[in-house]
Amino acid sequence: MADWISALSARTSIAAKWFAGTGLVAITVIIAWQVFARYVLNASPAWAEQAALLIMIWFVFFAAAAGVREGFHIRIRVVTDALPDRPKRAVRLLAHAVVAGFGAALVWWGVELCHEVWRHVIPTLGISRGWAYVPMPLSGVLVVFYSLEHIAHELKGSEVPALWN
Repeated sequence: MADWISALSARTSIAAKWFAGTGLVAITVIIAWQVFARYVLNASPAWAEQAALLIMIWFVFFAAAAGVREGFHIRIRVVTDALPDRPKRAVRLLAHAVVAGFGAALVWWGVELCHEVWRHVIPTLGISRGWAYVPMPLSGVLVVFYSLEHIAHELKGSEVPALWN
Protein backbone atom coordinates (compact mmCIF):
# COMPACT_ATOMS: atom_id res chain seq x y z
CA MET A 1 0.00 0.00 0.00
CA ALA A 2 2.82 2.43 0.79
CA ASP A 3 4.16 1.97 -2.77
CA TRP A 4 0.81 2.95 -4.28
CA ILE A 5 0.59 5.96 -1.99
CA SER A 6 4.16 6.98 -2.85
CA ALA A 7 3.50 6.78 -6.59
CA LEU A 8 0.41 8.98 -6.33
CA SER A 9 2.01 11.42 -3.91
CA ALA A 10 5.11 11.72 -6.10
CA ARG A 11 2.92 12.77 -9.02
CA THR A 12 0.93 15.28 -6.98
CA SER A 13 4.10 16.67 -5.38
CA ILE A 14 5.73 17.19 -8.77
CA ALA A 15 2.52 18.79 -10.06
CA ALA A 16 2.43 21.10 -7.01
CA LYS A 17 6.07 22.03 -7.60
CA TRP A 18 5.41 22.92 -11.24
CA PHE A 19 2.22 24.75 -10.32
CA ALA A 20 4.11 26.81 -7.72
CA GLY A 21 6.93 27.51 -10.17
CA THR A 22 4.47 28.63 -12.83
CA GLY A 23 2.75 30.84 -10.26
CA LEU A 24 6.09 32.41 -9.36
CA VAL A 25 6.78 33.18 -13.02
CA ALA A 26 3.26 34.59 -13.46
CA ILE A 27 3.57 36.84 -10.42
CA THR A 28 6.95 38.09 -11.69
CA VAL A 29 5.46 38.95 -15.08
CA ILE A 30 2.47 40.70 -13.49
CA ILE A 31 4.62 42.79 -11.15
CA ALA A 32 7.03 43.63 -13.97
CA TRP A 33 4.09 44.78 -16.09
CA GLN A 34 2.74 46.83 -13.20
CA VAL A 35 6.10 48.59 -12.68
CA PHE A 36 6.51 49.22 -16.42
CA ALA A 37 2.97 50.53 -16.75
CA ARG A 38 3.31 52.78 -13.71
CA TYR A 39 6.68 54.35 -14.50
CA VAL A 40 6.81 54.23 -18.30
CA LEU A 41 3.18 54.46 -19.37
CA ASN A 42 2.05 56.40 -16.28
CA ALA A 43 -1.02 54.15 -16.07
CA SER A 44 -0.72 51.40 -13.46
CA PRO A 45 -3.24 48.57 -14.00
CA ALA A 46 -5.69 48.33 -11.09
CA TRP A 47 -5.92 44.56 -11.29
CA ALA A 48 -2.19 43.75 -11.07
CA GLU A 49 -1.68 43.92 -7.31
CA GLN A 50 -4.72 41.81 -6.45
CA ALA A 51 -3.95 39.28 -9.21
CA ALA A 52 -0.38 38.89 -7.97
CA LEU A 53 -1.59 38.45 -4.39
CA LEU A 54 -4.17 35.85 -5.44
CA ILE A 55 -1.60 33.88 -7.42
CA MET A 56 0.87 34.08 -4.54
CA ILE A 57 -1.67 32.64 -2.09
CA TRP A 58 -2.30 29.73 -4.45
CA PHE A 59 1.31 28.82 -5.12
CA VAL A 60 2.45 29.25 -1.52
CA PHE A 61 -0.19 26.86 -0.19
CA PHE A 62 0.59 24.18 -2.78
CA ALA A 63 4.35 24.56 -2.36
CA ALA A 64 3.90 24.24 1.41
CA ALA A 65 1.87 21.06 0.96
CA ALA A 66 4.55 19.58 -1.29
CA GLY A 67 7.09 20.64 1.32
CA VAL A 68 5.33 18.39 3.83
CA ARG A 69 5.90 15.45 1.52
CA GLU A 70 9.54 16.36 1.03
CA GLY A 71 10.11 17.05 4.72
CA PHE A 72 10.85 20.77 4.25
CA HIS A 73 8.49 21.79 7.05
CA ILE A 74 9.86 23.15 10.31
CA ARG A 75 10.95 20.48 12.76
CA ILE A 76 13.48 20.16 15.51
CA ARG A 77 15.51 17.00 15.07
CA VAL A 78 17.92 17.52 17.98
CA VAL A 79 15.57 15.83 20.46
CA THR A 80 14.47 12.97 18.20
CA ASP A 81 18.02 12.23 17.04
CA ALA A 82 19.11 11.83 20.67
CA LEU A 83 16.38 9.28 21.44
CA PRO A 84 16.75 5.49 21.18
CA ASP A 85 15.15 3.90 18.10
CA ARG A 86 11.80 2.88 19.59
CA PRO A 87 10.88 6.25 21.16
CA LYS A 88 12.32 8.01 18.09
CA ARG A 89 9.85 6.14 15.89
CA ALA A 90 6.95 6.97 18.22
CA VAL A 91 7.86 10.66 18.19
CA ARG A 92 8.09 10.68 14.39
CA LEU A 93 4.68 8.97 14.11
CA LEU A 94 3.21 11.50 16.53
CA ALA A 95 4.74 14.38 14.56
CA HIS A 96 3.26 13.10 11.31
CA ALA A 97 -0.12 12.67 13.04
CA VAL A 98 0.03 16.28 14.29
CA VAL A 99 0.85 17.53 10.78
CA ALA A 100 -2.07 15.46 9.42
CA GLY A 101 -4.29 17.09 12.04
CA PHE A 102 -3.12 20.51 10.88
CA GLY A 103 -3.97 19.51 7.30
CA ALA A 104 -7.43 18.37 8.42
CA ALA A 105 -7.92 21.73 10.16
CA LEU A 106 -6.97 23.49 6.90
CA VAL A 107 -9.62 21.46 5.11
CA TRP A 108 -12.33 22.01 7.71
CA TRP A 109 -11.86 25.73 8.34
CA GLY A 110 -10.76 26.44 4.77
CA VAL A 111 -14.09 25.15 3.46
CA GLU A 112 -15.90 27.19 6.11
CA LEU A 113 -13.94 30.33 5.18
CA CYS A 114 -14.63 29.84 1.48
CA HIS A 115 -18.32 29.44 2.22
CA GLU A 116 -18.41 32.61 4.35
CA VAL A 117 -16.73 34.90 1.81
CA TRP A 118 -17.97 33.40 -1.45
CA ARG A 119 -20.55 36.18 -1.95
CA HIS A 120 -17.90 38.90 -1.61
CA VAL A 121 -16.22 40.10 -4.78
CA ILE A 122 -12.64 41.24 -5.30
CA PRO A 123 -13.46 44.57 -6.99
CA THR A 124 -10.43 44.88 -9.24
CA LEU A 125 -10.72 41.29 -10.50
CA GLY A 126 -14.48 40.82 -10.52
CA ILE A 127 -14.26 37.33 -8.98
CA SER A 128 -15.37 35.90 -5.67
CA ARG A 129 -13.11 36.49 -2.66
CA GLY A 130 -13.59 32.77 -2.01
CA TRP A 131 -11.10 32.00 -4.79
CA ALA A 132 -8.39 33.44 -2.55
CA TYR A 133 -9.16 30.79 0.07
CA VAL A 134 -9.82 27.72 -2.09
CA PRO A 135 -6.16 26.65 -1.82
CA MET A 136 -6.54 26.18 1.94
CA PRO A 137 -8.78 23.09 1.84
CA LEU A 138 -7.14 21.76 -1.33
CA SER A 139 -3.65 21.98 0.12
CA GLY A 140 -5.00 20.63 3.41
CA VAL A 141 -6.10 17.46 1.62
CA LEU A 142 -2.57 17.12 0.25
CA VAL A 143 -1.02 17.71 3.68
CA VAL A 144 -3.17 14.94 5.17
CA PHE A 145 -2.34 12.64 2.25
CA TYR A 146 1.39 13.28 2.49
CA SER A 147 1.36 12.83 6.27
CA LEU A 148 -0.42 9.49 5.88
CA GLU A 149 2.24 8.49 3.38
CA HIS A 150 4.95 9.30 5.93
CA ILE A 151 3.08 7.29 8.57
CA ALA A 152 2.71 4.32 6.20
CA HIS A 153 6.42 4.39 5.40
CA GLU A 154 7.36 4.79 9.06
CA LEU A 155 5.28 1.74 9.97
CA LYS A 156 6.88 -0.17 7.11
CA GLY A 157 10.35 0.85 8.29
CA SER A 158 11.20 2.89 5.21
CA GLU A 159 11.37 6.54 4.22
CA VAL A 160 9.43 8.54 1.68
CA PRO A 161 11.59 8.75 -1.44
CA ALA A 162 12.78 12.32 -1.96
CA LEU A 163 11.97 13.99 -5.27
CA TRP A 164 13.47 17.46 -4.82
CA ASN A 165 17.20 16.90 -4.54
